[in-house]
Amino acid sequence: MAQETEKVVRDIDEVTIRFAGDSGDGMQLTGSQFTDTTAIVGNDLSTLPDFPAEIRAPAGSLSGVSGYQLHFSNSDIQTPGDSPDVLVAMNPAALKVNLRDLKPNATIIANTNSFDTKNLKLAKFETNPLEDGTLSKYNVISIPLTQLTMSALEDLPLSLKEKEKCKNFFALGIMYWMYNRPIEITLKWLETKFKKKPDVMEANKRVLQAGYNYGDTTEIFTTRYDVKPAKLPKGIYRNVSGNEAVALGFVTASLKSGLPLFLGSYPITPASEILQELSKYKNFGVVTFQAEDEIAGVSSAIGAAFAGALGITSTSGPGLSLKTEAIGLAVMTELPLVIIDVQRGGPSTGLPTKTEQADLFQAMFGRHGESPVVVLSAKSPADCFYMAIEAARIAVKFMTPVILLTDGYLAFGSEPLKIPMFEELSDIPVKFRTEVEGFYPYLRDENLSRPWAIPGTPGLEHRIGGLEKKDVYGNISYEPENHEIMIHKRKQKVENVKFDVPELEVEGDQEGELLILGWGSTYGSITEAIKDAKVKGYKASHAHLRYLNPFPKNIEAVLKRFKKVLIPELNLGQLAFLIRSTFLIDVIQLNKVQGQPFKILEIENKIIEVLGGKNGK
Repeated sequence: MAQETEKVVRDIDEVTIRFAGDSGDGMQLTGSQFTDTTAIVGNDLSTLPDFPAEIRAPAGSLSGVSGYQLHFSNSDIQTPGDSPDVLVAMNPAALKVNLRDLKPNATIIANTNSFDTKNLKLAKFETNPLEDGTLSKYNVISIPLTQLTMSALEDLPLSLKEKEKCKNFFALGIMYWMYNRPIEITLKWLETKFKKKPDVMEANKRVLQAGYNYGDTTEIFTTRYDVKPAKLPKGIYRNVSGNEAVALGFVTASLKSGLPLFLGSYPITPASEILQELSKYKNFGVVTFQAEDEIAGVSSAIGAAFAGALGITSTSGPGLSLKTEAIGLAVMTELPLVIIDVQRGGPSTGLPTKTEQADLFQAMFGRHGESPVVVLSAKSPADCFYMAIEAARIAVKFMTPVILLTDGYLAFGSEPLKIPMFEELSDIPVKFRTEVEGFYPYLRDENLSRPWAIPGTPGLEHRIGGLEKKDVYGNISYEPENHEIMIHKRKQKVENVKFDVPELEVEGDQEGELLILGWGSTYGSITEAIKDAKVKGYKASHAHLRYLNPFPKNIEAVLKRFKKVLIPELNLGQLAFLIRSTFLIDVIQLNKVQGQPFKILEIENKIIEVLGGKNGK
């Protein structure tokens, strides 16, 4: 304790940390444990896990680097941070891949034991960067993490490989000490996680404590940092990833509608966790079905909707392609169905573990025939919860398929979700048709929604399927005029949704020189960029679309109140195309397709450029 008092404790407002190493080094686990602890401490936070695409990339290779970035603060934040203040590099490849992202004077904590000839060669370093001056502009802290881990575990009956795997928790212990985080939360987690493997549990607990003590006692650390809890609105919070929030949202929608929840899905990165999460909620009547392929997944969900359940299916871009014919069937049968598309880089297999706003065109137009569907998007991991509920509400009310777009950044990223009281959330009214008198399968209400008649209801027998139906009566019809009538009614039904959703809101001045129009996961970067640009004297307003088809009814009026409209997108301009073609309004594009989210500075520089200033690259 005497030595601890000699360390300087410095209060800071925020910090961005990145853990990086081989995919087998446990970086995601390390980052998630630090995140969970930070959430419990009370900081606001945002995370960005980054996975290698190769399942078994060679150890020590550049392609096998796995990273986890965490930005936490004593105030409200919107992004996982542009550039890390601290990089924990478990090997040379992790250093090589992440070095370009670091802030000047950033701290690098390097595992010196991995900087041997073999690993340096794999990382394409000709000389050791810890010794040749390459890192002179950084604060480098070299620690023999592997050696210290092995020393702490020398008396335990584990293999050398099992002991070496614990080195990530030595690094975690150091970071807990460095940023004044309690280790008890992780110790308790270890007791639960490895209850049936006491030696493994003891090893990780011992190494975590050893890392913490190392920070406390070694002379190479002279400063600790303290980030006070954030002053967030009063309430109960839990840390959620986007995929977790989607799952929680649909369970809530099931309870609010009184409908049993059915998920038919086929595993695909980065959407697989939705299936895994929902499988935990059997006690809420949730049924999950891991289908043999994408087509079976969506078709089973359509069958569940026909039978009176809340039918949903989850996928990513390639899977959405395979589901398109069945989604057309849901359009034709006019059954409520929700399709969650967790977008990733394309085309084809593309960048399966990286993020991209790749599928807006596919969601809007990716079916044969005139087959409109409602398209929504979530703007943050926590917003995935609310948009899942909204997708279910619209699907049931309008008897139509709804596509909910998230992406890899939202799916794997996390932030605190303020848990609403169940009673505060609106019910989702459901009315099954039971009256025989006056029943016709395509008789429509004021929304143009047809009745939901559960199969087996006496007197309500009716045809279902992909062939065109006779207006009102529901018999198969090949009449040209009838087909056109049905096409227009299905289109108008989707258009009617715009009268049932909120108008587009503008953050900032309601009219002026520049409006930033965004959708999906660009919300946080846009918000922070506008804030930073304002400090430099450049003003911009922000409107963010969560309803993409149909657009909110006031969108054209909003756009025309500004001289210039800038649309940042993680694609080549899909929303920009839709805005131009729909409203004949030219827009300025800012596009990025690198498998990574926008940095705040990228959007800030574009704002300053558009407003006639000189950006600070």
